[in-house]
Amino acid sequence: MTDWIPDIAASQLPRYLAIAEAIGEDIRAGKLAVGDRLPPQRALAARLGIDFTTVARGYVEARKRGLIDSHVGQGTFVKGAKVAQRRVDARPSPIDLSMNLPPEPDDPLLIDRMRAGIEAIGQDLVALLRYQGFGGTEADKDAAANWLGRRALVPAQERIFVTPGAHPALFGIFSVLAKPGDTVLSEAVTYPGARSITAQLGLKLVGLPMDVEGIEPAGFAEACRRLAPKALYLNPTLQNPTTLTVPEKRRTEIAAIARRYGVPIVEDDAYGFIPAHGPAPFAAIAPDITWHVAGLAKCIGAGLRAAYTVVPNAKAAFPFVAALRSANVMASPLTVALATRWIEDGTADAILRFIRHETAERQHLAARILPPGSFRADPLSFCLWLPLPEPWTRSAFIGHMRATGLGVVASDAFTVNGPALEAVRVCLGGPITRPELEHGLEYMAHALSQLPSSVTTFL
Repeated sequence: MTDWIPDIAASQLPRYLAIAEAIGEDIRAGKLAVGDRLPPQRALAARLGIDFTTVARGYVEARKRGLIDSHVGQGTFVKGAKVAQRRVDARPSPIDLSMNLPPEPDDPLLIDRMRAGIEAIGQDLVALLRYQGFGGTEADKDAAANWLGRRALVPAQERIFVTPGAHPALFGIFSVLAKPGDTVLSEAVTYPGARSITAQLGLKLVGLPMDVEGIEPAGFAEACRRLAPKALYLNPTLQNPTTLTVPEKRRTEIAAIARRYGVPIVEDDAYGFIPAHGPAPFAAIAPDITWHVAGLAKCIGAGLRAAYTVVPNAKAAFPFVAALRSANVMASPLTVALATRWIEDGTADAILRFIRHETAERQHLAARILPPGSFRADPLSFCLWLPLPEPWTRSAFIGHMRATGLGVVASDAFTVNGPALEAVRVCLGGPITRPELEHGLEYMAHALSQLPSSVTTFL
């Protein structure tokens, strides 16, 4: 079938979407069968008299719909009929829904743009292999200030530090603010990385009661009076794992209490850039008491291993820099240069737009497949917080999902103190495709509709 030519002349859709539609229509009409090889993208572009990238985008869209599959060095093949015959009670292929990652870009134009950035920084490759001073060059800090400005943050450059990822930044901040045995407060259900870091530093992490808007102000104030905490750690936008975003009024209340009791706020703003118009960060509401960590892992890519950290004042910078320099020396100049390039030329914004769009599409998919009201999520969150219906327990559900190839995370990983809820986190991003995600969610919905004892587990 390498001579296949789609009929897109009369379509009112953009040409790349028309190509994907034509593939689906010809599968349904029997003109394309499972295993048929489609024409190479450049050959089809020449036949249609259109740009190669348009055909590439059409193939990407068809692959998202589960109609085709591509194999490097072999070509692109039809798989649509097999997808249509799929059963929700069939054992799914292994799908990792445990890592809270953004969807990976698959738009050929965007990927070409990203590659161009890598080629551009390669022009100065030798210089990027040298040691550099900690915190980033002036150009890197200018890019950081530009990026932070999207969150209404305008700190002086001496308060901005480019760090080798959010985790080292958090480690350095906690080591500056507290010593072994001291108390740090957080949400009752919080990011596991914060639990791990505070444990390694010998700090006592205490979870605060929460409602649908985040930590309860009264509970925070009581803990300040009773425990004399050294810091409050928060992940306030699209919180991992509950997906809640603390509204601005609640942020103002929390900041006022923190200032009253002299408690620094450690703001892990990993997802702050995902909403186009989110609430102001704590670092904008109370800059004098807030340590702000803006990681790039969730809004651009985890492989960059870079974060922009804003310290409350110039004096706080000295012990922070000493702590990070002794442990990490510096952030990788190569990855920081790439982040700077992508911010300067607009590629970072293009990646962010892709992540927003694809995340919204995946949330729509989850809302369509899972029972209404059965989970908590934000339209732009990478995950779902799924309370389990009785008589399911988290151990039974995790065991069943793992045995059938689906990886999800039990609430135990996020619970700071007290008994863990019967709930799991289900992630929607990372390298998995929409069809793979759809199949996984269908299987999950099928399991949730059954009693644990009646669900067949494949071993």
